[in-house]
Amino acid sequence: MKAMILQTCAPIEDKPLRMAELPDPAPGKGQLLLKVSACGLCHTDLDTIEGRLQPGKLPIVLGHQVVGTIADIGDGVTGLKIGQRLGVTWLYSSCRRCRFCISGAENLCTEALWTGKDADGGYAEYMVVGADFAHPIPESFSDSAAAPLLCAGVIGYRTFRLADIHDGDTVGIFGFGASAHIVIQLIRHSFPKNPVFVFTRSAEHRRLAGKLGADWAELPTQQPPRKIDRAMDFTPVGETVRTALSVMERAGLLVINAIRKTTPVPPLDYADHLWHERQIRSVANVTRDDARSFLPLAAEIPIEPVVQEFALARANRALLALKHAEINGAAVLRITK
Repeated sequence: MKAMILQTCAPIEDKPLRMAELPDPAPGKGQLLLKVSACGLCHTDLDTIEGRLQPGKLPIVLGHQVVGTIADIGDGVTGLKIGQRLGVTWLYSSCRRCRFCISGAENLCTEALWTGKDADGGYAEYMVVGADFAHPIPESFSDSAAAPLLCAGVIGYRTFRLADIHDGDTVGIFGFGASAHIVIQLIRHSFPKNPVFVFTRSAEHRRLAGKLGADWAELPTQQPPRKIDRAMDFTPVGETVRTALSVMERAGLLVINAIRKTTPVPPLDYADHLWHERQIRSVANVTRDDARSFLPLAAEIPIEPVVQEFALARANRALLALKHAEINGAAVLRITK
């Protein structure tokens, strides 16, 4: 099979992914072989490529927003059939026995494996995954539209839930890439009257935010019309944490959607940024329940992902564009038709 592999961590500008011909994988007990049709690109891929997030093995096939059809079924798998379309998220497997897994917080499992970091992912024509960690894709979504739902959408949904938005809250969105452009659609569906303010450096992203229902979309340096009750940080930079807290109302809550930041969080002043019962929460990974809850909801709303497609061989170029905020919406690799 054809695959784009990472052999050594390096800046994406150095084009570290290379095309390789690999043996087709075979499913083991409890596993499926998926013929990959599309795979979304994510800032976590950049973190892995550039070494901020250490890959569990090298070489590795990245990609954790995977859409494909079942090409083969391993022993012990029931209820699925060849040709069925499924999706794979960032969570590749969990131990299922630790206190986190038992309590429903398998996203915190210390033995969890992550797709495209610890196990080969979707930058390839085929991949294997545990049958319990693959999710049905609603028929209403094309392969390319479904791909960003599997990370940008699912992690955005978790961020949205952790933000604990109430009727009347003013919501701030910092950064407006793949995840945020899905989250604003969730907000507009659930809280159509709540003011939504978007902070982003990209003029194209500000225009897209306006089209998707933002009441105000400006540069992060601008003061919003009013203070924010609930804020979500989708940016890769640490400075955004202080920026968001500086425009937050008393008792406000900031939720940070990032596995890694490319720059450190700057010093915070307790009185200016944290006092008056302001809170900060982080989002760590996703659970299977997140995917199982979000995907049907995305079809019901319906969420309409904005997608820019790239051929598999152009993965380096697409990730470079992602790094420089040149993607409007989500970037997706088309693997097979």
